[in-house]
Amino acid sequence: MGGVTSSIAAKFAFFPPQPPSYTIVGGEGGGGGSGRRRLLVLDEPSREDIDVLKLRTRRGNDIVAIHVKHPKATSTMLYSHGNAADLGQMLELFVELSNRLRVNIMAYDYSGYGQSSGKPTEYNTYADIDAAYKCLKDDYGVKDEQIILYGQSVGSGPTVDLASRIQNLRGVVLHSPILSGLRVLYPVKRTYWFDIFKNVDKIGMVNCLVLVIHGTMDEVVDCSHGKQLWELCKQKYDPVWIHGGGHCNLELYPEYIKQLKKYVVFLNKMKAGTDGPKKASTAASDSEGQSKPQEGGPPDTFELVPNVPEVSRNSLDSRLEKSKKQTKQEKSRMSTDQVDRFWRRKGLVW
Repeated sequence: MGGVTSSIAAKFAFFPPQPPSYTIVGGEGGGGGSGRRRLLVLDEPSREDIDVLKLRTRRGNDIVAIHVKHPKATSTMLYSHGNAADLGQMLELFVELSNRLRVNIMAYDYSGYGQSSGKPTEYNTYADIDAAYKCLKDDYGVKDEQIILYGQSVGSGPTVDLASRIQNLRGVVLHSPILSGLRVLYPVKRTYWFDIFKNVDKIGMVNCLVLVIHGTMDEVVDCSHGKQLWELCKQKYDPVWIHGGGHCNLELYPEYIKQLKKYVVFLNKMKAGTDGPKKASTAASDSEGQSKPQEGGPPDTFELVPNVPEVSRNSLDSRLEKSKKQTKQEKSRMSTDQVDRFWRRKGLVW
């Protein structure tokens, strides 16, 4: 059954950029800031201030990860990217997010993406994020309560899976998330054993405050996925429905970075003020009624367990509205320098 699941995953969930957008030069170094490797991206200068790591997963693959450090960070964001990107394409965005949110960022390429070995499968992504999480704990000394998991599109799968197994995370961000792999294609009402990334069945086991960000005009993963996941969350933060936003351009909207910043600040204050309780009133919502920006306008103890195939069962989403099927393949990410120019033009610099 696992082989069938992997085949389904490969058909509609994974589209690694070919060829990879980066190369790695330098020696063999482990973690903790060795800085002996460099990640080279075409037409971009190499950065000496980013740790480039190779991590061995429990499934025997060697994945590439990067660690971007901010001097004033009190939290670390573990970022799982979408299915048509790799670290080279996302690098500048990670640097910008680290600067603007004042967080450290750990990001990784899934097995079969970029310079990571192996093949992309559902269970490999779970092993991949576990390896990145273990590196944060063992090599960087990061505690669970300092970690914010961030999952974009397909990356919401490993993000929700890991979040469902850790009790004391600081927060979780789901960016254009999916209910499950099959539900992206068909409005099914139950979970089948061959489905992948069953976020709809796992989100109820996430105990921290969850922020959902989704574009209302998403042509790949309908916005109903994000709305239904938000409804099923135990701890809800005001969602961000970006009006007119698609699947690969949400970073171009000023409310994206404003609301993400507000969420990170809220988590920091909640941690500093209460040091533990997860249930709290969310910040005042100004995510409704958002519109596309006009050019030149004003800025408005954790245990790794083996993966066991799940049997068919009725799904939680049987009490929710059915998802609208979308079959279009995810497109490549936008240019990160375009994102940077837009944010700076709007004055959204912290």
